[in-house]
Amino acid sequence: MATTIRQRDGVAILEPSGKIMGSSVSELRDAITSQIDASEAPRILINFERVTMMDSSGLGTLMGAHVAATRKKGRIGVIHVGKNIKNLIVRSRLVSIFEHFDGEDSAIAGLSSES
Repeated sequence: MATTIRQRDGVAILEPSGKIMGSSVSELRDAITSQIDASEAPRILINFERVTMMDSSGLGTLMGAHVAATRKKGRIGVIHVGKNIKNLIVRSRLVSIFEHFDGEDSAIAGLSSES
């Protein structure tokens, strides 16, 4: 798994690709943590378009990121969540904690606004 990180209008956009499972989870965790640590009020968008699979350890990483960002008055949004990942999030009853957006433009606008 590889994660590309870019910035747009104050929002860090993370684009992981491949499978978020096993040892690759730590790479995603490190990428998210670095973005949270670098900002007083982190705004992070995770694009799941190129993620083929995620297991419970990947979900745990997302949960930890949500908690860490919330402590700093930050927000995490997601786009292009595939069916398999969405099912995992729904089954674990965590679907409501992530901000879902239809695309990058709406996510940037939504995450940039105060909530």
